[in-house]
Amino acid sequence: MTFEDYRKYDAVGLAQLVAKREVSPQELLDAARDRAAKVNPAINAIVAMLDAEAEKTLSSPLPAGSLSGVPYLLKDIGAQMQGVITTSGSRLFAKARAETDSAIVSAYRKAGLVIFGKTNTPEFGLAATTEPVHFGPSRNPWNTDRSTGGSSGGAAAAVAAEIVPAAHASDGGGSIRTPASCCGIFGMKPSRGRVSMSPAGEGWGSLSVQHAVTRSVRDSAALLDAVCQPVVGDPYWAPPPERPYLEEVGRDPGRLRIGFTTAALTWGALDAPNLRGVRETARLCESLGHDVEEVVLAGNCQMMAVAVNVLVSTNISAMLDREGERRGAPIREDEIERLTWMMYQDARRHTGVAYAGAMQTMHAFGRTLSSVFAKYDVVLLSTNAKPPVPLGWMDTNAQDLTNYGERLYSFMPNTQPFNVNGSPAMSMPLAWSDDGLPVGIQFAAAPGREDVLFRLAGQIEQVRPWANKHPTFS
Repeated sequence: MTFEDYRKYDAVGLAQLVAKREVSPQELLDAARDRAAKVNPAINAIVAMLDAEAEKTLSSPLPAGSLSGVPYLLKDIGAQMQGVITTSGSRLFAKARAETDSAIVSAYRKAGLVIFGKTNTPEFGLAATTEPVHFGPSRNPWNTDRSTGGSSGGAAAAVAAEIVPAAHASDGGGSIRTPASCCGIFGMKPSRGRVSMSPAGEGWGSLSVQHAVTRSVRDSAALLDAVCQPVVGDPYWAPPPERPYLEEVGRDPGRLRIGFTTAALTWGALDAPNLRGVRETARLCESLGHDVEEVVLAGNCQMMAVAVNVLVSTNISAMLDREGERRGAPIREDEIERLTWMMYQDARRHTGVAYAGAMQTMHAFGRTLSSVFAKYDVVLLSTNAKPPVPLGWMDTNAQDLTNYGERLYSFMPNTQPFNVNGSPAMSMPLAWSDDGLPVGIQFAAAPGREDVLFRLAGQIEQVRPWANKHPTFS
């Protein structure tokens, strides 16, 4: 299969070719690996090739399904694959080999996906850019001097560069939506509890969820169908969907009530391309027959951000302490990046009472923010506040991190609130800067209402397609 043939299809389309025996899974894997060999040196999206594991998968008949035979990549954090190293983007875990599959990986296997590599991520997923010391920076296919976003930056770069049509991703504060915005692709963060985190603990105390970044809306839906079964013992489950999400794509969304905002919720203001993108998308939604009006979202996002920092830093500290206990020696400053070390030290100031207070603050904020869905079906806003920033602009290993928090939230002020309240939220590549950089527009719905978003996304994809846009770096 030539690259020109390979790039014409999304994941569902490739699986249909396999089902009709017009192409073999081996041919698809070879096409993906050939593309990776050509472009990955320029973008550093894939940090480990899993050739032996992929060939082992193909040595037995694959399960039938909507994704069977499709080549796929795992993010190098969160999803464990038995016998494979998961570094979490850190030198500290350079030899950490998984003892078992995560629930999501087991589901991917049952869906017939052929996993052949791991994608780059910032250390412990802590950054909104993918520039770890351990593997070096991922580069944006639209401009290799720009950030891919984070923390699923390697995954987003691999999809944008057409190595694969879809890739595993995770999101604890914007880590699916931010890189989807930066790389000009589709990224859906599901509701809290929609995808099991088993057997690991809940990511950052329930803030983090797993799913994927994709080129097409239907690929995201098909992948979510494959992995959204709860596992016994999960501390919370999202309500089951009425029908498969793949069937929602293409269904009439009806006349939706859409509230839009041009605000940067946590910090700063939107840059001109992002502001323009929100207003243009609001007009587009109105032209599609939806009721669209401007809205002010309730809730103090800066207080929320302070509470999130307590939760994240203490979870990181607990993880590092467990590793220190496992190996019989405490973690040293020279083993982790400066931002991680700063958070590790900061966590030691927080008492159990402070942790409980942070959880209460977040729960209260989540309820306040979610009140908007009593009046509106969907909220529309910019994913990020800026187009993709230059590499090095958010250096997690800088000597001086004084202004890091301000830079972080001035870049991604609008994604974290929807992790806190547990809503599904998606970034769609609907706007562009004057110099040709992608700008994502975000839509959020009430917790459990991925169906609403998939119907709306399918409608917008039909009238404002992006699959014909390709980076020209190679």
